[in-house]
Amino acid sequence: MALNVFDHDEYRPPVWKSYLYQLQQEAPHPRRVTCTCEVDNRPKYYGREYHGMISREEADQLLSQAEGSYLIRESQRQPGTYTLALRFGSQTKNFRLYHDGKHFVGEKRFESIHDLVTDGLITLYIETKAAEYIAKMTINPIYEHVGYTTLNQEPTLKKHVPRGQEAPDGPAPIRDDSNAEERLTSLVRRATLRESDMVPKYEKVHNFKVYTFRGPHWCEYCANFMWGLIAQGVKCADCGLNVHKQCSKVVPNDCQPDLRHVKKVYSCDLTTLVKAHNTKRPMVVDMCIQEIEARGLQSEGLYRISGFSELVEDVKLAFDRDGEKADISSSTYEDINIITGALKLYFRELPIPLITYDAYPHFIESAKITDAEKRLESLHEALKLLPPAHCESLRYLMAHLKRVTQFEKENLMSSENLGIVFGPTLMRAPELDAMTALNDIRYQRLVVETLITNEDVLF
Repeated sequence: MALNVFDHDEYRPPVWKSYLYQLQQEAPHPRRVTCTCEVDNRPKYYGREYHGMISREEADQLLSQAEGSYLIRESQRQPGTYTLALRFGSQTKNFRLYHDGKHFVGEKRFESIHDLVTDGLITLYIETKAAEYIAKMTINPIYEHVGYTTLNQEPTLKKHVPRGQEAPDGPAPIRDDSNAEERLTSLVRRATLRESDMVPKYEKVHNFKVYTFRGPHWCEYCANFMWGLIAQGVKCADCGLNVHKQCSKVVPNDCQPDLRHVKKVYSCDLTTLVKAHNTKRPMVVDMCIQEIEARGLQSEGLYRISGFSELVEDVKLAFDRDGEKADISSSTYEDINIITGALKLYFRELPIPLITYDAYPHFIESAKITDAEKRLESLHEALKLLPPAHCESLRYLMAHLKRVTQFEKENLMSSENLGIVFGPTLMRAPELDAMTALNDIRYQRLVVETLITNEDVLF
């Protein structure tokens, strides 16, 4: 199977390492030790593996026959609590067992005790047999060759055919190519992605979530097998990258969101949206501002007067459904206040505000400075704290609002009035008490007013 990947010094096509996969196949299988007599007060969610209140010594004797044997007992020290006793490595291991609709001893939750024990035996076996190997998994990852870092080199695309021999730094590869294409899809996409030279390469952290993979899966960072029955690793909700939980801590902040995963425009992280659509700014911001400047700069009360809420929601749905193809022209929405309302709603619904939670205190402190020159210096430093996509969108918005103020005689909207409207829209206090948040409103207004007035100096 030929793959399109970037040419790279000493590059070798991805080889999925089979060592951990082989270990999973070798792990002991669960052997339920059933109780031969009736046990009073057996919890309804346990079966015949429940032995009631027996001692550790009795459990140890019952489990001594085979690796993987397990039973459940009620604790003698703490009646009403339950212990999973499991035979592994010629020893009996005891785990406090919980049930909240699912069974668990740690973070993972299982539908059945059998699945819990199966996963536990796999994890114990692999982490015992391959502790040193696992500790070194992140060294020399294939991600360095196939990941986004290759994008910056703009090399010529070249076809490579995966070699059949063993990789020099790992065990023999799995030779089953039946689902190789599926496993490589994300990596190949990453290797062949190209960005326009006109679009800045914004940095974005991956949005990793714990994920249960169906069927065998390999980590797209280190190329090692992702072991276990459930929650074997994490998946980026924005770009689909699949990695071990420990590998996720060293993956570069180079998420390239995939439109298959980014299904909304509103309520979507701003950097995620612009990277997914390969634009400098969210299309909502560009399209709404262009429409407003084409036909609304002289409209009285621009941004202050609200459009009909149902139609504003209609515009939102149009962007979520059609993206840049959404029709917001005058023939569809004659009232310009519907477009201004849709733009304000976009900023209000950002999960991370345009002026981010991290930067918020610095902007508020800047607004408290009475000396105008020092306030500008402080705001200039605060702007450096914003993610690049946020800063670019803020710059574009402030330049637009400054043009709005140039028609103040007609629209009656000064920089102060626009500050009142946009202060709470662009800035949200991070978990402050109600009184502090209320006191911040005047400083939010002053921040936006100053940004508008001095847009040409600050950006």
